[in-house]
Amino acid sequence: MALKLKKMNMINDERELLSKPGDTILETIEYLKMSQAELSERMGKKPSKINDIISGKEPITVNTALQLEMVLGIDAQFWLNREALYRERLARIEQEEFLEQCKEWLQQQPLKELKSLGYIKAEKAGPEMVNECLQFYGVVSPNQWESIYIADYAATNFRKSGAHATALGSMAAWLRIGELELQKIKIPEFSKDNFKKSLEVIKGIAKDHPEDFAIKLREICFEVGVALVYSMSLPKAPISGAARWIGGQPLIQMTDRYKTNDHFWFTFFHEAAHILLHGKKDVFIEEFQGVENDQVKENEANEYSGNMLLPKSATEDLPESITELDIRRLAKQYNTHPGIVVGRLQKLQLVPRTFGTKFKMLVNLDNVMNVK
Repeated sequence: MALKLKKMNMINDERELLSKPGDTILETIEYLKMSQAELSERMGKKPSKINDIISGKEPITVNTALQLEMVLGIDAQFWLNREALYRERLARIEQEEFLEQCKEWLQQQPLKELKSLGYIKAEKAGPEMVNECLQFYGVVSPNQWESIYIADYAATNFRKSGAHATALGSMAAWLRIGELELQKIKIPEFSKDNFKKSLEVIKGIAKDHPEDFAIKLREICFEVGVALVYSMSLPKAPISGAARWIGGQPLIQMTDRYKTNDHFWFTFFHEAAHILLHGKKDVFIEEFQGVENDQVKENEANEYSGNMLLPKSATEDLPESITELDIRRLAKQYNTHPGIVVGRLQKLQLVPRTFGTKFKMLVNLDNVMNVK
């Protein structure tokens, strides 16, 4: 508290010591042996108006600069430059004061991760770091950050809980990273029909799960106008994926949160379903407890994804005691990966979580992660 007070006092001192254009006016009229009253009369302005200009309450306009040129013999451009430099410096002092007051907002941000990703460089939690965070989000204050990244997404009771503040900050940062990655690419116009057709090709990639599956998936999505961004799951916001539209462009953002191919592919087809089935104003953030997605639409996306990977009807004739042979048979019959079959059966609670885990493939997106 003492350090904050000291910093605010320093800012106030800087403001007080800042030389106004009016100081130069006073020096000039003193040199010319002219009073403020005479200056106001010669310029055709009220004394109170001249006093406001000298004190800095009123800016020097183009018209005033021209009048000063005529009366004091100093070029109008000098006065305009003097005014501009003063106002800029004053604004920066006021901005520094504002940023100092916003330091507590940094406590909500995943600073360590934003630093490691290169989005912020400041070492100390001060005005410079606040400024970098605001620039990262592309907003001018925490109020705009709250309005754009929190209010429209997070549930009211979750927003009001101080204990969840850092989770909301991580969610917001994760969403912003997706936006910034989208800005980096020039993507073709979205084609709903082509995207739908491409899902059959993608289903083949899910079946084979080649080493470069993530790159191939991203390339196929790009070709049909869907931006696919891989980004790390941030602390206290364990999100698996999200689907939304930005500037008329569909964006699917994914993490490798669960590290297995069954979860990865179910999440992808789930987000793809949101793009195909639901509106451009909808935003879906998966598995973050602070967000209340439309449950009807979530169920539709779940059903779509499940049918793409292994339809529920495929499990109707399964024996009571499912074996690894049954897993391989279903995978071959429905042209999918055995690990995906195991994942679907686990999700449908037909086998325990410990069953068939050897069929699942490890997913690690570190080598294809979108970073700054």
